[in-house]
Parts: sequence; structure tokens; C-alpha cells
Amino acid sequence: MQNSQQLISAPSSLIAANGELSFGHFNGPVSQLGLANFVYTNVMDKPASLWAKHFHYKQFQFVSINCDEYILGFALADIRYLGSGFCYVFHIPSQTLQEHTWLKPCGMGYGTQPSPVNSLAYLKGKHSLQIQIVEGQWHIRANTPFLEAELTITPANQQQCMAMCGPTGYSGWTYTQKQNALPVAGHLLVNGKTQNLATALGAYDFSAGYMRRETSWRWASFSTRLNQTCIGLNLAAGVNETGCNENALWIDGEKHLLGPVHFSFKRSLASETSKPHQPWHIYSADGRVNLRFTPLNCRQERLNLWLLKSNFRQYMGHFSGTLVCQHGQTHQLQDVLGLTEDHFARW
Repeated sequence: MQNSQQLISAPSSLIAANGELSFGHFNGPVSQLGLANFVYTNVMDKPASLWAKHFHYKQFQFVSINCDEYILGFALADIRYLGSGFCYVFHIPSQTLQEHTWLKPCGMGYGTQPSPVNSLAYLKGKHSLQIQIVEGQWHIRANTPFLEAELTITPANQQQCMAMCGPTGYSGWTYTQKQNALPVAGHLLVNGKTQNLATALGAYDFSAGYMRRETSWRWASFSTRLNQTCIGLNLAAGVNETGCNENALWIDGEKHLLGPVHFSFKRSLASETSKPHQPWHIYSADGRVNLRFTPLNCRQERLNLWLLKSNFRQYMGHFSGTLVCQHGQTHQLQDVLGLTEDHFARW
């Protein structure tokens, strides 16, 4: 099965010294974004102000980890006006959720750096979160009332990451880099109990750019082992769909790019805490993706800060159905634990 999304060589800097952007799917990670080289214009083709160039840039990072008893999520976002983040642990046997959130005012107690290969992102305070990337290896440190973590996610082959950049809006762009089903090492303490990481799998997301002022997306992700085969999945709709998309499947570390997907679910029911188990149907027109997702619990947050708004729901639940890799092999899923997300942002 031939893949229609061709890879191009990853530039050392996403934006070249002359301001030219590289678009498409890359054959590996981009070392630097090259923000200083970006020539940002408004919709009338005039140079944007320095204020606009600074405040219109957004960057966020997310890490999920599956271990024996828990699904963990770590998120850190820099939207210039403020820094935000969350950390949660979903206890699989009891289907209960514990979470901690951060919200920092403009430039105070948080920071990020624009590189998916070597960078530091952090939220400081009595409780803290730090995501440091060193030569493509992700290091997560978190300290919350219920969790202490020092974790490392190490891609065996960084060239197998999904790395792409596409135009966004009139003059913006978005770079996204993700990789699933990666080994996890380190130390994890949840509610005072040390967790076994021998079979843990992790996934990461680095996304940055000049995104739409108002945007929304649907997303799905999991990392699992099935019959000695390591499988990871990342799907999205609503963003990163100009020219190429971010949909990818990993089979034993090998990346298989996928086509566009549809997310079918009833948002009105999904918003009701009394009805948390409404199923989703996630599928592609070419038949390579045909999944049913059944939520078990949900982390949700609604922020209405006048100019800034966020309506966020991330679900933990089970995937069942089929996935077809680019070699034509069908992989059957039954109650695989993973995540979906429904998010609106005005930023």
C-alpha cells in the first residue's frame, strides 16, 4: 500500500535565513524553528508589528504515559499572554482521576524554548512541571500533591517521528512533531506508591507556530502492546490539514502515515457528566482507520478570560476496531486504553 504523503529532508532550521519556510512531511525532526528569521505580515500584506510577532506565536507540549495501573498526562502551554499546564493520573482499575493545574500570568513563572530537539519548558511554583528535551530525548519532572516523577522517554529512532509543517490562516504556519509507543524509564511515585515502568509506553507532542486566532480540533492517541507487537497511533482533525496531515501509525517503531480521518460523536452528550460513556466513531474514507472509542472518564476545563477562551475535554477510554498499515496488514484492536480530545481555543 503506497503512501501518498511523501517525505522531504528535514531542514536544520524550519525558517531559513532568508525567511523561507519549509512545508510538508519531514524525514526526521527539525532542530530549530528559526523564529527570528520569520517575516510575519498582516492580512493586507504589511509587516506585522513586533508586538504581533511576539504575542501571536504559540507553543505547547504534551506527554502521555501508560503504565500498569495508570495513564498519565503532562501538558505545558505558552500562549504568550499566559502560561498554563496540567498534570493528571487516571487510575485504571477504579477509573478515577486526580489532577493539578497551573495558570501563570504573562511571562511570570514559566518559559519555553522553540526547539523540538534541544529545549527547556517549565512551570515554577510550590508545585512544578518541567519538560526538557536533550538531543531528542524527553525528560519530564513533575511535583504535585499526588505525584512525583522523573521520567525519560527515549525514541529508538528519531527519524521515525511524525514531523510536519503546514500553512495556517493567511500568513501563519504550524510545526507539529509527535511519536508514540516509546519506552519509558525513571522514577514514578503516585500517592506515595512506586510504580513499575518496565512495560510503560509513552508518547510526546511538540507543536508550535502562528496558529489561527480561533481554532478547534479533535484528536486521538494510544500506545500499546498487542501480541508482542508495539503499536502507537496519532489522529487529528481540524488542524494541520493544509497540504498534509499529522495522522500516523507506528508498528514496532516504524512510522506509517495515514490519510484524513473523521470524528463522529455527539458533543451535547459528551458534555454531560451524567453520560460519560457515549461512544465515538473515528474512521477514514479509505478504510484504513475504523475505530470505536468508549470514554471511561474525562478531564475538562473551561476558561473564559474575555479575549482568551478555552473549552477543553480530554477523555480516557477504550479503542476497538481495525487499523491498516501501509504494508496492507490489518491490526485488530479490542479495548485498547488511550485518549481522545475535543478542544476549542481562542488565543
